[in-house]
Amino acid sequence: MTWERAWMIVSGLLLLVAAVFLWRNNLSTAFVTAALGACAWFLSYRAQLRKKINDDESRDEEFSENPDEE
Repeated sequence: MTWERAWMIVSGLLLLVAAVFLWRNNLSTAFVTAALGACAWFLSYRAQLRKKINDDESRDEEFSENPDEE
């Protein structure tokens, strides 16, 4: 399982738990849980960007190692 998928699952679970706390009228706990869910979503997004940057850098290294020969 990749990091971005794991963080997305954690984010979804935390947001569901926050909805339950909100339904039970526990507003402060719902806010903290939703904030943690949002942080997990941002970590998922960060993992996606980091993977894309690493893929782009490795692609650039491949092109720099093999210049076009004529």
